[in-house]
Amino acid sequence: MLIARATSLFPVWAVLFSVFAYAVPGPFAALKPAIVPLLGLVMLGMGMTLTWGNFSKVLRRPGTILLGTLLQYAIMPLAAWLIARALGLPPMLMAGLVLVGSCPGGTASNVICYLARGDVALSITLTTISTLLAVVATPLLTLLYAGAKVPVPAEPMLLSIAKIVLVPVLAGMAANHFFGRKLGAVKHAFPLISVAAIVLIIAIIVALNHDTLGTMGPAVAAAVILHNATGLALGYGVPRLLGRDERTCRTLAIEVGMQNSGLAVALAIKYFSATAGLPGALFSVWHNLSGSLLAGWWRRKDAAD
Repeated sequence: MLIARATSLFPVWAVLFSVFAYAVPGPFAALKPAIVPLLGLVMLGMGMTLTWGNFSKVLRRPGTILLGTLLQYAIMPLAAWLIARALGLPPMLMAGLVLVGSCPGGTASNVICYLARGDVALSITLTTISTLLAVVATPLLTLLYAGAKVPVPAEPMLLSIAKIVLVPVLAGMAANHFFGRKLGAVKHAFPLISVAAIVLIIAIIVALNHDTLGTMGPAVAAAVILHNATGLALGYGVPRLLGRDERTCRTLAIEVGMQNSGLAVALAIKYFSATAGLPGALFSVWHNLSGSLLAGWWRRKDAAD
């Protein structure tokens, strides 16, 4: 009961720790090397809730995988371009926002999906596929909407997905397969461990972007918030209109609305300018907060139902 209560409050912890990290960034920024291990820990816990059958069921739903992938690369780049035009963003900021929209789903989406009680196996599958396709999709979409060529570092991205997502998840699944009955207490505690990990990760990201966040103008902040909200809303609404179940709709909403913003920042700074990296930097903070708030709301809704 205590674990469930603490877990249900994780949006509150996320906001509180974000404010604290912005006020006192030093200690949290120093924890930057802990981000990957923390994500790996959460993925390990997620793996303990999965079986090989979960992935085989996902692979038997090619239509849903295709839908999620199409929504990812159809909604976010176009939404970025339309929002940037509507708000009158300068060319460099428009390019940065388009680049965020043209990137694949981020690994944080898998964590948020787990906390939102979505379909984790589907989330991991979509993240992996969108990352594979990003090698072609991200440069083409950036060229289409921003008029610039942006090479994508395919090998480092795929190695990152393997290290942060696939290996820990497979290890957790193996532990669940061989020692599932003995791990009951550990599996019961992992939602709370996951909440603590994602809250700390958000705080670290806020601290690392402290200076950048301080220079954000209202238009950039509005653009990023609208962009993320559009992805979440259409990622949920379109599958719902097509008759998909609630877990699938939640999963697609999170996959579409949460981007690999770290990649967007790196590419923007390398191929455009530091200014073009601002939307990605803010997106990296905001999509974790909005995803946490949404997942918390869904968990409370489930409890009420």
